[in-house]
Parts: sequence; C-alpha cells; structure tokens
Amino acid sequence: MNRKETTKLLTDILINDKLSDRKYYAREVTLDYGTDHTKRIDVVQFCPQGVIFASDIEKGSFICYEIKSCREDVYSGNGLNFFGEKNYIVTTMKNYKDLQEDLRDGTLQKYVKENYPESSSYYGFMVAVPSYVDLRSTDSTYAEFENPTEFGGKAWDWKLQTIYPCHEGPRTRSTTEMLFCMLRSKHNPTNA
Repeated sequence: MNRKETTKLLTDILINDKLSDRKYYAREVTLDYGTDHTKRIDVVQFCPQGVIFASDIEKGSFICYEIKSCREDVYSGNGLNFFGEKNYIVTTMKNYKDLQEDLRDGTLQKYVKENYPESSSYYGFMVAVPSYVDLRSTDSTYAEFENPTEFGGKAWDWKLQTIYPCHEGPRTRSTTEMLFCMLRSKHNPTNA
C-alpha cells in the first residue's frame, strides 16, 4: 500500500473502531483559520461530561488524532498538532516499531517541540492490529509487535490498540473555539 492508501485505511479504522457509536467528531479540523499559521488536525473528538446541562458541555474534553502512515509521514512537516487533553498518533504497528529508537532517545519529542511549539507534549500511540488479536493478552500484543501483520484489507479487519497511553494534559484552547473549529470542518459527520 502507498502512503495515501495507508492513511485512508487508518482513518477508516479509527472512525469504525473508536468513533462510530454516537461519538462527536470532525475530520480535517483547522485552528487559527485565516491567519498565516493555520494548524490542521486530522480528527478531533469531543467528549462531553453529559448532554443535559450546559455545564456538562463546558466541562467536556477533546482528543486529537494525527494519522501517520510511516516514519517519513511523521517527520514530513504535515502536522503533529496536539491541542486536546489527550492526543494520539494513529499508525501501523510497523511504523510504531520503526519509531522506537526515536521515542527512546527523545528525537520525536524534540522534533515536536521545535516544529510544533504550541502542541501539547501529552500524546500517545494507537496502532492498528488485526481484529482477531486479543487486546487483553500481553502475549498477543507482543507477538504482533515482534512480527507485524501486513497492513491492508478493509477497516473491519482491524481495530486500534492503545500501545503507548496518553496521560491527560492541559488544553490551551477554549471549548467554544474547539467546537466552532469542529463545526466549521468540511468533514463534520452528522451525529444523531
């Protein structure tokens, strides 16, 4: 698969596995629109505390997802924009494995700080694993890491596993701004 096909499949897996059940999310969300320093986030999810009271909405949190098909995509300059309380790089197991040295020696963290200084340092990794992998089993996860399944097929053949958890961090943008940017997104799905 080429980078474009891999990115599309990873996006489909994210939507199918994590966002399809009455979740509030938008794709290609742009912050600082109309300025010379716009930032685009691949997918933003809003998680309200509830839906009855205004305070439930105001206390909601955001998860930002950046889809990265390969190591070159991570360092391409096409965005590692982390503006949520939680933020994830969504990728293949092979790419996660390829990034191990960069994670251990701080290369990725340094790259994010230098190239995306407004981005949160609170981010983790979700990787695509075959649907049959038992996510509760450390042995299954380790086996998939050691010998990643060739990536391809359909979204329902895969699911996402949080392999490097993100700890919740502070958000610098207001709830109103984030929701408005989601609403303005051209890929805003209808949530019933």
